[in-house]
Amino acid sequence: MPHIHPKTTPIYQTSVFAFDDLNALEQYFEQPGQSYMYTRYGNPNTDELAQEVNKLEKGAGAVVTSSGMSAILAAVLAVCKAGDHVLCAEEIYGGSSSLLSQEMTRIGVDVTFVPTADTYTLGSYVRPNTRLLLAETVSNPLLQVLDVARLAQETKRQGIKLVIDNTFATPVLTRPLELGADTVIHSVTKYLSGHSDVTAGVVVCKEQEDLQRVQRVMMVYGLNLSPFEGWLAARGLKTLRLRMRQHCSNALEIAEYLERHPKVEKVWYPGLEEHPQHELAKRQGQGMFGGMLSFRIKDETEAVNRFMQALPSIPFAPSLAGVNTSVSYPLGTSHRALSTEQQEKMGITVGVIRFSVGIEEPEELIAELETALAAV
Repeated sequence: MPHIHPKTTPIYQTSVFAFDDLNALEQYFEQPGQSYMYTRYGNPNTDELAQEVNKLEKGAGAVVTSSGMSAILAAVLAVCKAGDHVLCAEEIYGGSSSLLSQEMTRIGVDVTFVPTADTYTLGSYVRPNTRLLLAETVSNPLLQVLDVARLAQETKRQGIKLVIDNTFATPVLTRPLELGADTVIHSVTKYLSGHSDVTAGVVVCKEQEDLQRVQRVMMVYGLNLSPFEGWLAARGLKTLRLRMRQHCSNALEIAEYLERHPKVEKVWYPGLEEHPQHELAKRQGQGMFGGMLSFRIKDETEAVNRFMQALPSIPFAPSLAGVNTSVSYPLGTSHRALSTEQQEKMGITVGVIRFSVGIEEPEELIAELETALAAV
């Protein structure tokens, strides 16, 4: 058979790889990374995805996982054991909050949520057994922008690791490891893959020691990604820069339109000058502000229903970051598990709608919004 050089990596849809003999088996263990044995341990497709994301984030290496949630789990378990304590930003994805407060506490890891006002002054929250702080570059759903460099200085001063969920920003806008974070996680499901057809996660580490621990957790807990999902995500990743530019320019145009609309009470988007972290977002995001925004119409469930039902083609789909625009409802989906008090404290009220801006023509999206807002 002639030697072939495919331009695109083939799909290695296999659970196991064969060895020629015992010498080949020994070589596998003596020279890690030179060959493959079992797809839970590694596969060319998932390795390609990990390497490409690592290049973008400029880390020591990356590990891909079965979902964004398993990426968060792997990042936490890599450094925490029973009896340890973790800190978490108060304004964070509901799934992250549930994982820490409901599941990690069951296995003996204590959790404290840090109020937004105290983000950069952690002294009163850090204990001798505190291991890390988990936070997001841009928060979900109210788009608060984190000063990663400032927070990294504080976590270093306190002797704890900084784990940043960079899903909303992507490395096209912000590279947290360069700003001092220790670990970066993504739900690859979102912008990195970009087409709403993959469920995957990734953990990128600054230090080799942390990377080895994440790799070990992924293998032993079985958090691995399938070859086909790895292939599909690597394929989507190739257009990330192009997609992000269009997501960002569309989102800014739509945020400005919504801001002027009489039926919209508030808009959350870092690209608007009145956003409290606008200058930080501009500096930290290379002049781009992301493809996510949220806005509030009147706080009535029926008004929200009328708005969603009147959208001609934009779906109500509780995820984000696909090439097609979608709307989501934080109170009923991502932040459903929070108490009413927590929801109110964060400002997530009945009328808040999250808008994941796609890469369509902005005029088409604005026309759809005009139709839907007329029904409110």
